[in-house]
Amino acid sequence: MGLGRSVFLTASNSRFLRERAPRYRFVRRAVTRFMPGEDATDGLQASEVMWREGVRTVFTKLGENVTSRTEAERVADHYVGLYPQIMERKLPATVSVKLTQLGLDFDPEFCFASVIRIIEASIAAAAAAEEPTPIVWIDMEASGYVDATLNLYRRARRAFANVGVCLQAYLHRTAADVESLLPLGPAIRLVKGAYQEPPSVAFRDKAEVDKNYYQLTKRMLAPDAREAGLQLAVATHDGRMIAQVCEYAAANDLKPAIEFQMLYGIQRAQQIRLAREGWRSTVLIAYGDYWFPWYMRRLAERPANVTFLLRNLF
Repeated sequence: MGLGRSVFLTASNSRFLRERAPRYRFVRRAVTRFMPGEDATDGLQASEVMWREGVRTVFTKLGENVTSRTEAERVADHYVGLYPQIMERKLPATVSVKLTQLGLDFDPEFCFASVIRIIEASIAAAAAAEEPTPIVWIDMEASGYVDATLNLYRRARRAFANVGVCLQAYLHRTAADVESLLPLGPAIRLVKGAYQEPPSVAFRDKAEVDKNYYQLTKRMLAPDAREAGLQLAVATHDGRMIAQVCEYAAANDLKPAIEFQMLYGIQRAQQIRLAREGWRSTVLIAYGDYWFPWYMRRLAERPANVTFLLRNLF
């Protein structure tokens, strides 16, 4: 792991910085590249702009490790109330939730009930609008949450078809996790990973992560995975990786089997290009006031993001 990445990941866990850094104007100005605003309305408006270019949307309200049942309920209520707004605007959009924001740390059963409530809200809103039922995505957090997240996902997937989960290519265990999920016909969003993990848990070298990412992608596009009903979202901004996946998919007539997902403000031209070429292209739009840890992880992911920050500083 590079020194710069380590510094940003350490900063993402700092309560001191989380409380103080957002007070500085230059920090708030720099983060606007990655999020259109702190309110859902800002995200909905940005989604409308992107859909005019053929790019779909996944919304996420920033926050994690909630310790209050009342706060967790507010988050669930927010997502439940967001779906009617999505359908009213006729947007091909959905949400992605963090389980620790829904109470996983203090009450896993309450968290599970909240996820089910959000899934049911997505189904009801889509039915009322006579629109396709969207996938409700479950984010993956640090490695210590993988088992709890996958256990909850399995329970939700047995009850509902429209639920997906995120897996991280830098974890050694992910290949085995893919195999264990295959019988469910899962929806899987594959990311590289953005948490600070020890070498016993995660690959440290970028080349190893990239290799594993590509191997996992091909595994999830294999005939038996597709026959099982697996739906794959390739979530990366790595241009070389995107080109590799596109070439592989085109050569094997797999274009309809893939969705590309990227963050708002990163490689927008690439997102639009993919959509115009007939790929399913989706942007993840984040909003909310709990953005500092998320922003630090975005800086850790890509050196180009740090360059953007420095331009705002000077």
